[in-house]
Amino acid sequence: MDRYLSQEMVSPFLFGVGSFSSIALAIGSLFELIRLITDAGLNIFTAVQIFALQLPGFMVYSFPMSVLLATLLTYSRMSADGEITALRSCGISVARLIAPALILSLMVSGLTFVFNEAIVPTANLQAKNTLKAALKQENPQFKSRDILYQQYGQIPLPDGSTEEGLVRSFYARRFDGKKMIDLTVLDFSQGKIQQVLSSESAIWQPDQNVWEFKNGTTYIINTDGSYHSILKFDQQKLRLPRAPLDFAQEQRNPEEMNIAELKRYIDLVRQSGNLKEERKLDVRLQQKYALPFICVVFALVGSPLGIRPQRTSAAKGFGVSVLIIFGYYLLLFVCQALGQVEILSPVLAGWMPNIICLGAGLFLLNRVS
Repeated sequence: MDRYLSQEMVSPFLFGVGSFSSIALAIGSLFELIRLITDAGLNIFTAVQIFALQLPGFMVYSFPMSVLLATLLTYSRMSADGEITALRSCGISVARLIAPALILSLMVSGLTFVFNEAIVPTANLQAKNTLKAALKQENPQFKSRDILYQQYGQIPLPDGSTEEGLVRSFYARRFDGKKMIDLTVLDFSQGKIQQVLSSESAIWQPDQNVWEFKNGTTYIINTDGSYHSILKFDQQKLRLPRAPLDFAQEQRNPEEMNIAELKRYIDLVRQSGNLKEERKLDVRLQQKYALPFICVVFALVGSPLGIRPQRTSAAKGFGVSVLIIFGYYLLLFVCQALGQVEILSPVLAGWMPNIICLGAGLFLLNRVS
C-alpha cells in the first residue's frame, strides 16, 4: 500500500513542480527578460543563462505547492474510484493512509531546505551580477556612498551604574571597496560627546586590527561643549571595531543570503542601530526557517481534502490547490507586514501562516477520521 500510494503521488508532484515553476517564471522573470531583449538589447544567450539561474528560486516555492497538488489529486482519485473505501473497510485508519504523504512531504521539506541554503542564494546573486554586467550597469559588491554605522554599548552614569546607549557614530561619505573617504567619527563613550575625528581617508589594517586614518583632525571637547584642543595629524591608528567595513561590504538581499549569512548581517544592522531594518530582516529569517515545513502542513491539508467521499476531476483538484496556495501566500504577506510594524513578533510573523494551516489540516483530518 505504501509503495502504491507513493508511486501515485510522484507523477502529480512532478507535474506540479513543472507547472507552478513555469507559471511563476513567466510572471516573475520571463516577461521582463523578453522586454530587456527587445528594449535594452540584452543578448539572448545571456537571457537564457539568467533564466536558468533564476529557476532554483522559483522551484523552491513550487515544492510546497506540488506537495499539496500531489496529495489532493492522488487521494481524490482514489476516493472517486472507491479505493479509499476498500482500504478503510480493511481496517486501515486515515492516519495510516496519509503516512506515505507525510513521509513524502518530509523528504521534500529537506530538499527545500537544501535548495534554500546551498543553491538559491548563490544562483540569485549570480543572476543579478550577470544581468548588470550584460547591461553595463555599475554593480559594486559594497555600499559606495553614505556609510553610517552607530555602535552601541554600555555608558557610565553619574551614580556609577551603566546603561545601554550610543557609544560611537561612524560616517563615511564614500567607499571604494577598500578605503573609506571623507570620514567623521563621533565619540560618546562617556555619555556625552568627548571628541570628533575628521579625516580624509581611512583603511582597515587586518593584521593589526586597527583603522589607519590619514590627513585628519581630532577635536577634544569639554563637558560644557567648548573645544579643549585641536590636534592635526598626517597618520593615526585607532583601535575601532571593524564593523563599519563589514556593514559597507555586505550589500545583498535576504534572497541572496543563506541563514548563516543573514544572521551575521542582522547582527551588523543591530549594532548600527537601524531597528526598522533589523525587524524586517528578523521576519525574513524566521520565514526562511518556516518555509520548508509548509510542505508537511500542505500534506496534512491536501490528504484529508482528497480522502473525503467525492468525485473530483483533476482540473477541479488543481483549482482547489491554487485557491489554497493563494490563501496561504496572502496570509504570509499579511503576517510579514504585521511583523514589520511590530504588531506580531518576528517568530510569530514567520510561523503564523504555518500554524493556521496546520490547525486547518488537523481539523480536516479529525473530520475525515
